[in-house]
Amino acid sequence: MREPRPRRPVMTTLNRRKFLILGAGAVVGASAFPLLGCGSDEEVAPLGAALGSASTFLTPTEIISTDGVLETSLIMAAAMVPFGDGERWAYTYNGATPGPTLRVRPGDLMRIRVVNQLGSPTNLHTHGLYVSPEGNSDNVFVSIAPGEEFLFEIQLPENHRGGTYWYHPHRHGYVAEQVSAGLAGMIIVEGDYDSDPVLAAATERIMVLSDPAIGQDNGIVSVSMMDRMMGREGDLVTINGVHQPVMAAETGSLERWRLVNASSSRFYNLALVGAPTVLAGNDGGLMETPQQIDSLLLAPGERAELLVAANEPGTIVLQTTHYDRGGMGGMGGSDSNEPIDLLALEVTGLTKEAAMPTRIEKAAIAKPRAFTGQRTLELNMSGMSLTIDGKIFDHERVDQHLTLGDVEEWTITNPSTMDHPFHIHIWQFQVTDASDQRLISPGLKDTVVVPAGGWVKFVLHITGFTGKAVYHCHILDHEDQGMMGIFETTAR
Repeated sequence: MREPRPRRPVMTTLNRRKFLILGAGAVVGASAFPLLGCGSDEEVAPLGAALGSASTFLTPTEIISTDGVLETSLIMAAAMVPFGDGERWAYTYNGATPGPTLRVRPGDLMRIRVVNQLGSPTNLHTHGLYVSPEGNSDNVFVSIAPGEEFLFEIQLPENHRGGTYWYHPHRHGYVAEQVSAGLAGMIIVEGDYDSDPVLAAATERIMVLSDPAIGQDNGIVSVSMMDRMMGREGDLVTINGVHQPVMAAETGSLERWRLVNASSSRFYNLALVGAPTVLAGNDGGLMETPQQIDSLLLAPGERAELLVAANEPGTIVLQTTHYDRGGMGGMGGSDSNEPIDLLALEVTGLTKEAAMPTRIEKAAIAKPRAFTGQRTLELNMSGMSLTIDGKIFDHERVDQHLTLGDVEEWTITNPSTMDHPFHIHIWQFQVTDASDQRLISPGLKDTVVVPAGGWVKFVLHITGFTGKAVYHCHILDHEDQGMMGIFETTAR
């Protein structure tokens, strides 16, 4: 097993005018954009400056439920979208990437008409929601052909946890292409604790992290087999479709940043420069107590909520540093540990301390004294095969049979040479042990990194819903190539 990898980013003198290319050999397409040297550590002008304008932070449009119902249409189509002073090609929801933020409350009904104007089949998955996987709910076995549409009706239970969730396509074989090209959006489930006076006064920021390939046509979605085995990574990182956006705040204000890693493969090793990094929530919503941390590893599919206190005038920067997620036969990514600036918060005013909550949410589900069952699953890579328990995904095969009401302990092992973020649909779980103790989270999770050569244990409460759903690696190329299984839950 490899030694645990450090996750604390290198802190350097703040300079938001620095732009560092992500990885080696990335090319920014179209003559309107500067060509960046392959694999170079040389500092060059940031993209916004090169185009003659700073990049302003953009908030996705928002659709809010009314009288217990959120009703909308999501039209999926290729389009040219704004990028700097020019445009780039992308897949879009309603002409934009990311798609609109959907804001609901426990007990609400989401009625979403999905229209497929792509050239390939698709569907819709509401990642992290505790909802039925059957019928026209969060059913990933639905396939919407090009030119067709489908009405999803997704009922949230009254006891649904508030938190940050997201949606994206989940049609097997096409997921990585469609998500990496722009098809993602956030879902906010508002909970009782969102009315906490300190949180309610905070400035909320929606942040969808992605790393698109930049170009002028659909050639950007064509990748090699090796790219698929490694998991494709794009040319640069955007937040809500903007490269290195800049925001503004007054001293004494508290910011609440809701983040989702909507990249198909890239891991983000995040930290703030200019303010403490305070983690208030993760996949399962707000945690009982905010925690000050050195850095935050955000794998594909994972979410986090950060509280940012604008106490001093100056600039607060969100950075990421390289994370070695492994590779095939020793083939990994760039080893550069130079920090990359993702966004900047410009704070003005006189020094004034922001109010910070000390206790927010009730504790996560306690570990039970006994389990009704235990399971072990193995994520592996052999040659050009990506498997779970030695099997490639088969939509006609049920791999795990579960019983409603059981409480199980699952152990996910990974003898391969690459990290795999494991995701299960319907339920969230409590990580209780891991080969790398830093993976044990105080909050609930639905996606967890299983490190190369390592393992993770979690407790799963099988409640609420029967039917078929899936678990898989959330490196989406791996899912598409077979690292996915089906479970079926039946009543006792």
